[in-house]
Amino acid sequence: MADTRGELEVETLLKIVLGLVAVLLVLEIVQAVLGSIAGLLGPFFILVQLAIAVLIVLWLLDRL
Repeated sequence: MADTRGELEVETLLKIVLGLVAVLLVLEIVQAVLGSIAGLLGPFFILVQLAIAVLIVLWLLDRL
């Protein structure tokens, strides 16, 4: 039986790690932006979230 472990090259693994780091940075930026918007809107941010959720559900049900 042939051993197939270690078939990925170092460059491929580096690209995967760098891609994951880029995704993490984008998520951190989105979180910071949403946090600042939530701070501006205050208690109305929950209503905005609910409205977005309702719009997504309506879109998925083809009611929009």
